[in-house]
Amino acid sequence: MKAFLITLLLGFVFLLAESNSIERKIYTHILYSLYPQQTAIKVWSDDANKLKLLQNIPRIKVVQNPKEADIIVLQKSKNVPGDALLFVTDYHLLEHYKKRAIGGFYWQKGRPNILFLKPNLLKHNIQLPKDMQEYIEDTI
Repeated sequence: MKAFLITLLLGFVFLLAESNSIERKIYTHILYSLYPQQTAIKVWSDDANKLKLLQNIPRIKVVQNPKEADIIVLQKSKNVPGDALLFVTDYHLLEHYKKRAIGGFYWQKGRPNILFLKPNLLKHNIQLPKDMQEYIEDTI
């Protein structure tokens, strides 16, 4: 019984580490696509776990003040200061900020979902690379 519980626990830890690795790769691709020429991308988030994940990405600089950020990665807050680009991690936040957020990345039924809102990309003159075009939607 102990061996089964230890195996189960190790399996859970491995899956969690694997999902963090996948999430880090997705954020890396998204942020580098949004800021292809920038050598340091300043990011602020309202979630400590998200900041921990992002701070290990090369070219990403985590900032303490959202007003200093190039992009805000929003996990739960519905009151965001500053004029930085807004990228959300929850579909309900994307609905709430549909006029401001450039997009979102969230997990649904164990699968990653990426969505960019075309009107907001146009508003900020953002041109995504060809491999990201399939994630652009006119509305949510």
